[in-house]
Amino acid sequence: MDSMMKYISRISRCATTYRGSRLAEDGLGGNQYVYILRVCRQPGISQEQLARDICVNKSSVTRQLASLEKNGFVMRLPDERDRRVMRVYPTERAEAVLPKVRTVLADWNRRLTEDFSPEESARMLLLLGRMLERAEKEVARL
Repeated sequence: MDSMMKYISRISRCATTYRGSRLAEDGLGGNQYVYILRVCRQPGISQEQLARDICVNKSSVTRQLASLEKNGFVMRLPDERDRRVMRVYPTERAEAVLPKVRTVLADWNRRLTEDFSPEESARMLLLLGRMLERAEKEVARL
């Protein structure tokens, strides 16, 4: 029997390629969309909280944010009370690209589920949500 993770990993890699090709003209990579979404949703989020929220290690977050900052999508500023904490804010460029990011994500979801019944889509989301909860609990134990 094939592993579920084989399919989930391959779908994830395909999604990254799809997003990358659709967002390249805007200066974003296939994995950077999540930073735009989160920082626009939570301006001033700390780098550490961002890493926890998106389940990515701190050094990867630092590298991605450095790239996004260099390309004008985010600003990183030290926290006013604790200078060791870096706060991340979206720029006008991030806010401007946000609708396209959302459209690309919605298009991808539609393409993958276009022949699913509403019941199949709902069941898939429920099962994936349960898997995510378990995965996050496992990672939290590390």
